[in-house]
Amino acid sequence: MIGRRLTLASMAAVALIAAACSSTGATPSPTAAPPSAAPSVAASAPASAAASPSASSSEAAGSSYPLAVATVAAGKTLTGEDGKTLYIFKADTKDSGKSVCNGDCATNWPPYTLDTGETLAKDAAVTGTVTMITRDDGTKQVAYNGWPLYYFKGDKAAGDSNGQNINAFGGIWLIAAP
Repeated sequence: MIGRRLTLASMAAVALIAAACSSTGATPSPTAAPPSAAPSVAASAPASAAASPSASSSEAAGSSYPLAVATVAAGKTLTGEDGKTLYIFKADTKDSGKSVCNGDCATNWPPYTLDTGETLAKDAAVTGTVTMITRDDGTKQVAYNGWPLYYFKGDKAAGDSNGQNINAFGGIWLIAAP
């Protein structure tokens, strides 16, 4: 009788260990954007990893990148990856589907771009129209209410808004207000 109980106890322990080892629950990526109730906007062309802090060649296609709203020193703004402030360039023409910030301008004001297969996870607080435009180099840039979106290389952390009201490259830079 004791031998039978030990055998049953051993079988139960083996079953528990096997179940624990075969768990299919995946741990979420620390860089993945939180799920959003709003629909995602998909990119349809490759983007240069050097052009944007939002796209890294080491990250797999199919990743999701955030578009959210935050309050910074300059006011309410849209934010991208790592909560960094996004800007609009008043030299761009709204709804033109084109960015005029290229070359040195794009080095200082990296466009918010997505690679093929990547999507944009739009936070519920982002209520405007989100589209993708094609840049001169063929990359796809996120636009909000017709304005292409950019980061500022002078912003080092979430909450920085050092690019607000800067007059550079033939136009004024403003935080992308939602």
